[in-house]
Amino acid sequence: MWDHVAYRPPVRAIADPWITLSAVALATERLRIGALVTPLPRRRTHQVARETVTLDRLSGGRLVFGVGVGSEATEEFKSDQFGEEGDMRKRAVMLDEGLERLCGYWAGEFEPRPVQQPRIPIWVAARWPNRRPLKRAARWEGLFPIDLPGPEAMADLAAEVERLRGSLDGYELVAELPAGADPAGWEQAGATWCLTAPSDDLQPRAADVRAAIESL
Repeated sequence: MWDHVAYRPPVRAIADPWITLSAVALATERLRIGALVTPLPRRRTHQVARETVTLDRLSGGRLVFGVGVGSEATEEFKSDQFGEEGDMRKRAVMLDEGLERLCGYWAGEFEPRPVQQPRIPIWVAARWPNRRPLKRAARWEGLFPIDLPGPEAMADLAAEVERLRGSLDGYELVAELPAGADPAGWEQAGATWCLTAPSDDLQPRAADVRAAIESL
């Protein structure tokens, strides 16, 4: 799911991810669920803590928490629209501080705690070819790179994260592919998950989503 309140034209119809994911959690038993990604700097961390723990428990421990600073390509960080912080560097500081506070809430400052221990997995977004988010991503459990030109770029990022962490054991790397694309090259480059886009249309129809599912 997206976590946006406003995107960019032609997108106008946007569902709240946490309510939608609650419905998904109740209708499924094995699927991993989550938002890729939540711009934590525009969210109140204590509210996010309540939402994520509730959803993790509702799903029986199937939540992944994807985070980022927020895209400059969307309309939600225009200061004259919602009053959000428009400076990317300031949002990066807010993101790091928010993640530390969130982990404190998950660790027992709030009750109940998540089903998943020691905590809900955190996957960090990074837009190619920006390298700054990699240091942040290496501290957590996964990386969601955006706009990669090909598997070679994934291999490059995987090598950098491995250098920062010392190992990729247990670490998740997400490839974003169109429906029906062969993921073999991406898997060889280090990808452990494939996010399938139903179509190039930012507002796909139900038939596009069904076709994407059937192509898996």
